[in-house]
Amino acid sequence: MHLDPDDLPDIANLKRRTKALAMLDAIVCPEWEYRYYSYNSRWSFREEMASMRNGQGDEWFLLFDSAGAALKGLDHESPIARNAAFPEEIQRVVPPSFSSFLHEPAFSIDHASFCYWRGVSESAWSRVAHPDPVFANTEDGSETFLALLVTPPLFYQEFALDYYERELPLAAIEHIYANAPLSQELIRTLNPDLGLNDALESASEIAYPDG
Repeated sequence: MHLDPDDLPDIANLKRRTKALAMLDAIVCPEWEYRYYSYNSRWSFREEMASMRNGQGDEWFLLFDSAGAALKGLDHESPIARNAAFPEEIQRVVPPSFSSFLHEPAFSIDHASFCYWRGVSESAWSRVAHPDPVFANTEDGSETFLALLVTPPLFYQEFALDYYERELPLAAIEHIYANAPLSQELIRTLNPDLGLNDALESASEIAYPDG
């Protein structure tokens, strides 16, 4: 009923994956308000932020900072999202070193159904479990809304066909998943109406490719 924290990549590879998703969305959908995935490499001093919003009330926010990485998500249809005990458990369980994440108003921590974190020196992710056994195995939305963080490029191809109604070449998606450099030819295969300069402007905000 939830994504196994062991399925998540390490912090560096998760950063590359979220940048790739944001870069693909920026190319396929230049209108920011209609994108699923975004990445702000200059969220604040020494902080970067990845996010997903589907326009239907579901979202996640992922903060990278000196403490490591922490992710909060909301499946608005999950019963956990309507239970005040879960946000309280996030504040209790997630280490205080993630205070920037825990107290960021934009992340709406009080509205959550799943949460993961990993310290910069830790070898594995941790997950916040609901303290009430009744909710322990309740669907929290993490398997659905974090799927593209842990699955191969083919799944983004399927997502783009479903959401953007665009059939994208798998080789181009794989190129961006590898955080390889952009080119005009690559951009044309993904969106013939977008110029390289516009794509590079988005790449600068995302800090893509990741070094």
